[in-house]
Amino acid sequence: MNYKLIDHTADLGIEVYGTGLRELFENAGYAMFDIITDANRLKAVSETTLNITGEDWPDLMVNWLRELLYLWTGKRLLVKIADIFSISEYALSANVKYEPYVPERHLIKSELKAVTYHQIRVEKKDATWEAGIIFDV
Repeated sequence: MNYKLIDHTADLGIEVYGTGLRELFENAGYAMFDIITDANRLKAVSETTLNITGEDWPDLMVNWLRELLYLWTGKRLLVKIADIFSISEYALSANVKYEPYVPERHLIKSELKAVTYHQIRVEKKDATWEAGIIFDV
């Protein structure tokens, strides 16, 4: 597993890991949707391209996850795969594969309201990258 849940009062936190920044950001997106539903059961039916900007790595992570969360909360789309094809400290571009929510097919495990800046961190530790993210539930 490339993420783990962490205890946080009244909210939900995760720690995410990756061998590089692309993998870290992709794993963060996967983890968020795996909290919402069983991400392993999702199908890549359609695709869109997202271009996200931020002022630094933590800001980019929050903006990335907020845009992915909007696909769920605003458009009722469940993301299966995020394939980041370009990433820098200030921007990322990704092809995002998703399927529309079908109540008879998709069990919603948790509703996430927002991605927060509270205790956000994105850092390199030895040979891996780690991120800590708190969601408002």
